[in-house]
Amino acid sequence: MAKKKTSDAQLRANEKWKNKNKNKQKIYTARSRAKAYINDMIETQEEIDDLLDLLEKKSKEIKKKG
Repeated sequence: MAKKKTSDAQLRANEKWKNKNKNKQKIYTARSRAKAYINDMIETQEEIDDLLDLLEKKSKEIKKKG
């Protein structure tokens, strides 16, 4: 059996942080998935343009609020 690289204490600490910071964890995961999608899945300029349109709309929405 392969030896674990992460100690039990570190695993417990990680789980405790995740439970305490669910919203942050959700944001980190979503940001990571978005970056992976952009880097790994986008193949055409049309797909890039669609994402840019979404980002511009969201940017305008945020500017109106704040």
